[in-house]
Parts: sequence; C-alpha cells; structure tokens
Amino acid sequence: MQIRLSDHFTLGRLLRFTLPSVIMMVVASLYSVVDGLFVSNLVGDLALSAVNIVMPIAMIVGAFGFMLGTGGSAIVARTMGEGDRDLANRYFSLFVWCVVGLGAALSLVCVIFMEPIVRLAGASDLLVDDCVTYGRILLAGSVPFMLQTSFQSFFVAAERPHAGLVFSLAAGGTNMVLDYVFIALLDMGIAGAALATVAGYCVGGLIPLVQFLLPGRQGLRMVPTRFYPRQLLHACANGSSELMSNISASIVGILYNIQLMALMGEKGVAAYSVMMYVDFVFVAAFLGFSVGSAPVVSFHYGAANHQELQNVFRKSMTVVAVTSLAMVVLSEGLCRPLSAAFVGYDPELMALTVSGFRLFALSYLFCGVSIFASSFFTALCNGLISALISFLRSFLLRGGLVFLMPLLLGEDGIWISVVVAEGLGAIVSLSLLALLRRRYHY
Repeated sequence: MQIRLSDHFTLGRLLRFTLPSVIMMVVASLYSVVDGLFVSNLVGDLALSAVNIVMPIAMIVGAFGFMLGTGGSAIVARTMGEGDRDLANRYFSLFVWCVVGLGAALSLVCVIFMEPIVRLAGASDLLVDDCVTYGRILLAGSVPFMLQTSFQSFFVAAERPHAGLVFSLAAGGTNMVLDYVFIALLDMGIAGAALATVAGYCVGGLIPLVQFLLPGRQGLRMVPTRFYPRQLLHACANGSSELMSNISASIVGILYNIQLMALMGEKGVAAYSVMMYVDFVFVAAFLGFSVGSAPVVSFHYGAANHQELQNVFRKSMTVVAVTSLAMVVLSEGLCRPLSAAFVGYDPELMALTVSGFRLFALSYLFCGVSIFASSFFTALCNGLISALISFLRSFLLRGGLVFLMPLLLGEDGIWISVVVAEGLGAIVSLSLLALLRRRYHY
C-alpha cells in the first residue's frame, strides 16, 4: 500500500517511507567507494590519492543540484499540501530545467580549467596528471550528476521514493560493472574509473528525466512552465544550507588534503581517502533519512497539521539517536577489515589508516543530529537557520580545527579535529531546535 505524505506516520511507517531514500543515498555514495577499491588495488595508492583530490571538486558541482532538489522539493511538497498540484508541477519543471542549464555551464568551466583547479585543491606534481585525466572526464558528466542529486529529493516529494531507489540501484550497478570492465579487463586505469562513474550518473539522472517528461504521467511531472523568479530564489535560499554543507565539506576536504600532504605526504592523503569512503556511506544514511522525512515535514507544515509535525519530529530524533550509537560501534569494529580492503597491500599505510580511523569514527556519535536539524529547518522553509547549522558544522568548525588540533596533538589532531567539530555542531543544532520549537509547533 502506497504511503502518502498526508498519512499519520507511526515509527514503522516513517522507516518504510524513508528507507528507499536511505538506500538511494548509500548506493549513490558507493560510486566513489567502488572507484576507490578498484583504483587502489589495480592502479595504486597514488591514483587513489588523485581520486581523493578530485572528488571534493565534483561534490561542489553536484551540491548545486542538491540545493535545487532539497530547496525546490520543500516548495513543491508545501504547494501540494496547500492543494495546488498543477502549480507544484510548474515549479518542479522550472527547478529541473535550471539544474540542466547550471550543470552545463559548470561542466564547461571545470573541464577547461581542470589543471589549475586541481593544483589549487592540493595536487602535487606527482599526482597532477592523474587528477586532470580523472577530473575532466568526471566533471564532463555534471549535468546527469546534478539531475541525479536533485531527483533524490523530488522522487520523495512525488510520493515515489521506491522509484528513486530503483534508479539509484541501477545507476550503482552500472558503475560497479563498468568499473570492472574498464579497469580490470580493459586496463584503462583512472580514466576507466571516471567513465564508469559518469555512466552511472546517466542512468540515475537522464533516464528519470525522460520518465518525468512522458505525456499523460500521473502525479508530479514535467509540464510547460514559465520563469518564477520569487520561487526560484526561495528554492535557492531554502536549499542554501545543503549547498553550504556540501561546498563546505568539499572545501574542508581540500584543506585536509593540503594539511595531510604537508604533514604526512601522499600516504596521508591515501589514508584519509579510505576514511572518506566509509564516511560517504555512513553520512549518506543520515542524509537519506533527512531527505526522506523532509517532504513529510513540509507537507504537514503547509497543511498546518501541528500534531503530526510534532509526531514526525519526535520519531525522527529517536531514529537519529539510535543510528548514531550503532554507527560508532559498527565503524570501530570494521575499521581494520575496511582499511585492509583498500590498502592492505601496504602495511605502513594500513597501520596509519587504522590508527586514524579509530579516532575519526567517534564523530558519528554527533554528526547525525546536525545533518537532520539542517534538513529539518530546510523542510520548514527556514533556509537561514539551516544554512547557519551547515556553515558552523561543516566549514567553520571543521575547517578551523583541522589547523588548530594538529598544533596541540600532532598528527592525531587531524583525526580528532573532526570529532570535536561534530560535537560542537551537535550542541549548536540541539540549542536551535529547542529555541525555535514554539515558533514552528513541532
């Protein structure tokens, strides 16, 4: 039985509704993980470092699609809650075409200026050729990548999270199979990894676009539209927290690479790459739950159903708390086998990765609160508070502490800085949730 945004959400129903979004986000995060496994084991640790240099750049570009997806889906879901589905379709169509246009422009700029971009991101002379090769191919696929990130939110607003899951699984499967074909069989090296990832983007971004364009489609669909400057600006402002979060995380990733290159060299960047691959998956679970629950919050906020808004908020906080504890236990237990899967061929690099991973993993105790709080305020159309949480957590605290903590604690300070930053971010998020509770009646 299909779950509607207007339903009453028990804990089981909320989990069933958000689970496809969680899986969808996790599968999308596996793109880089699979690339890393193949590249590290079949090409080498220098190529793995090159992938980690380029990935934050790609995430910055994809963040604009995520911004229009999360900010736009909140407006679309709220408009549906107000009872005007035709207008919701027109808003949806505008947001999607803006993603396409912006993606094409960013793709062109990145491909042309890839070498100076990767040098600015911390690529050494030893890594720059691989970075340029991987980056140009990967960033050429910015349009389907941005479409895929935006559709992750729009499928939920369309009350079809399972369809989004199917496309995400198909995209992930395409990436994994082609990674093996291009790297292991055809020996295309790092270029093969990039081509496989772009092929996955096309399955996850372009095929859903065609489906939304089909005539006679029921529910949320692409229709003739016009320019709605106020709604577009509102979507950008409302999704600015997600944009800020993704860009900040990417910039901080670049800062980490620069610090690691200075303190530990290429091996330090490779060790951080392994942690980031696991981090992509774990954080994706929090993001998926937040994306999945956000349209529910927006719908009941638009319908002024305060009782259900309170119900969804309480259950969501319970899910985040339990998941946070489980992730810390799981990551501490799996840090050695996961490190071995990526860099087991190098004992020195393996020891460095496991040691740092045990400290880094403590951050999962705190990060879920901030991720959910930011998404929750986006769903309430308060982009300012949402952006504030994202800016403090992912940029100001992480970016500042990565330089401060090594001065106090040496090399271990790099990993501990993440834990301290996430802890402080959780305190700020909980304080804002408590402060604004009466205004939004949750």
